[in-house]
Amino acid sequence: MHMRNQLKESLKTPVREWFKGKIIRHDHFHDLVDIDNALNSVPEHLRIEDRRRYTKSCFGHFLMMHREIHFSAGIVHRLLLRELHHDGPEDEMRFLLGKHSVRFSKVEFCLITGLKFGVIPDTARYDMVENGIHERYFQGRDIEFEELRAVLRIGIFVEQYDAVKLCLLFMLNWILMGVDERDKVPVWQWRLVEDLDAFDAFPWGAHVYRRSIYCFKHALDGRRERFEQRQQERGADVHTTETYNIYGLPHALLIFAFEVIPELGNKKCGIRRAISELPPPRILKWELSQRPWGRKLDGIFTERMFARRELVPTSVEMAQPYYEGIYLGGSLYDTDVSDIPSHVPEHERRRSAGPIDMEGAYS
Repeated sequence: MHMRNQLKESLKTPVREWFKGKIIRHDHFHDLVDIDNALNSVPEHLRIEDRRRYTKSCFGHFLMMHREIHFSAGIVHRLLLRELHHDGPEDEMRFLLGKHSVRFSKVEFCLITGLKFGVIPDTARYDMVENGIHERYFQGRDIEFEELRAVLRIGIFVEQYDAVKLCLLFMLNWILMGVDERDKVPVWQWRLVEDLDAFDAFPWGAHVYRRSIYCFKHALDGRRERFEQRQQERGADVHTTETYNIYGLPHALLIFAFEVIPELGNKKCGIRRAISELPPPRILKWELSQRPWGRKLDGIFTERMFARRELVPTSVEMAQPYYEGIYLGGSLYDTDVSDIPSHVPEHERRRSAGPIDMEGAYS
C-alpha cells in the first residue's frame, strides 16, 4: 500500500482531477476494407501477383486482423488517466495499474504491431522516379489523403503493383499514422514506395511510434482545465464529459491493455477473446466483439487489479525480422512530429473523413 501511495503522488492527472471522457481516434482500421477492395479491383491478369505482393509486405499482416474489432475508449481513457511521471526514457510511458508501475515502450509497440524498428534514415536522399504512380495518377501534384482514398475506391489501376503502392501509402498514413484527410502525402514517400523492397525495409515501427508516443503523452494536456471551463459556461449538469482527439495508433494502447491486464480477458466480462492460432504480432490475436460497459471496467480498474509490468517477448517473437532492430536508433521522442496537436480544441479541429469513432469513457 505504501508503494502505491508513492506512485499515486506521481500521477500526471491526480485522482481528484479525473473526469469522464470521450475519444475521437484517427486510426481508421475500419477502412482496411478499402485496401481489400482495391486489390480485388486490379485487372485479372495482375490481381494474383498484386495480392501476393501486398500480403507479404511490411503492412500485409494487418489484413489478417479481425474486421469487427471495436475500439474501447473506456479502456484507453482509464489508461491515460493513470499515466505516471517517471525517470525512464522520454519516449516511454508508465501507468499505475493496481499497485505497480507498468511500462509502455517501443518494445511493447513492436510486439503488438509487428512494425519494424531501427535507425530512421535521411528521407531526403530518395530520388523521384520518372512516370511513377505519383505522376501517373496525380500528375505530380501535392494531393490530400482524401484524393488518394478516392483513387483506391474507383479501383482503376494501370500497371503491375500500382494498387500495391497506393495501398501501402494509404495504410501507412490513414490507418497507422492517423493523419487528417487534408494532410498531404509527403514527397519522400512517393519516391520510396517506387522501390517496394526498400519500402519494406524502412523502419516504419520507429516512424509510427515516434508520432504515436508524442500524441499519447499529450492527449490529456489542458483537458481538465477545459472540462472545468465548459462546466462553468454550460453548467455541470450539461457538460458531463470532455471530448478529445488521439492521433497516431491508439489501437496499440488498447491491445497493450489486453495484454497486461489479464482480467480483461475473463470471459465473464464479455469483452473479447484471444485468437491463439494466428502468428505474431499480438494485434492479430485479439477480438473485441462488443464494447464493455463502464461499470464492468470500473470493477476491473481498481487498486486491487493485477497487471503485468511489461511485455516479455517469446522466443518466436524475438526471431521475427521486425524485432531485430528494436534497440537501435536511440530515443524516438520528438516534439516536432505531430502537425495537429492532440489537444486542439473542438472548434479549431479540422474535419475528419468518414465516421468519427466517438465513444464514452468514464473515470
